[in-house]
Amino acid sequence: MTAGSTRARPTPAELDAARDATIPDVLTSGLRVVFAGINPGLYSAATGHHFARPGNRFWPALHRSGFTPRQFRPDEQDQLLALGLGITNVAPRATARAAELTPAELREGALALQDKMARLRPQWLAVLGVTVYRTAFGHPGATVGPQAAALGPARVWVLPNPSGLNAHWTAPRLTEAFAELRETADTR
Repeated sequence: MTAGSTRARPTPAELDAARDATIPDVLTSGLRVVFAGINPGLYSAATGHHFARPGNRFWPALHRSGFTPRQFRPDEQDQLLALGLGITNVAPRATARAAELTPAELREGALALQDKMARLRPQWLAVLGVTVYRTAFGHPGATVGPQAAALGPARVWVLPNPSGLNAHWTAPRLTEAFAELRETADTR
């Protein structure tokens, strides 16, 4: 079982079957911040929950930065809506590694995100991964933090990828990056 979850970990067969699957967004109109992951991993696709793989630091960073009153589990993702938060992905299809996505898929995902942001009108879009942001949105010099370019009505902020594989960003630094966005989103 995953920590606090009622569901067993996906089997290797379930993970393999999740390849190219999609999972529903956690979105509604007028949110404060929408977090856009790169794409679902196989673990997330197999469970149907965003950032579900053990070791992903999204949920701890979200809590430690003050976005949530406690650390939610991936299977509690729908509770984010009441806090003005949502989740989507740049690319919808599940892969074992983000490197399996083509630049064209990422650019198509950016166009789809633009449509979602225009329709749902959140205050902020937080893209989780500077490399994916550079490729998908055509801003090769982008860095982590607020971006000059908006996406429809949403202001854009780039956060580090919370994957446990992104060792360059330690948990405290990741939390600080999330907290900077929270502080800005709370004041505007």
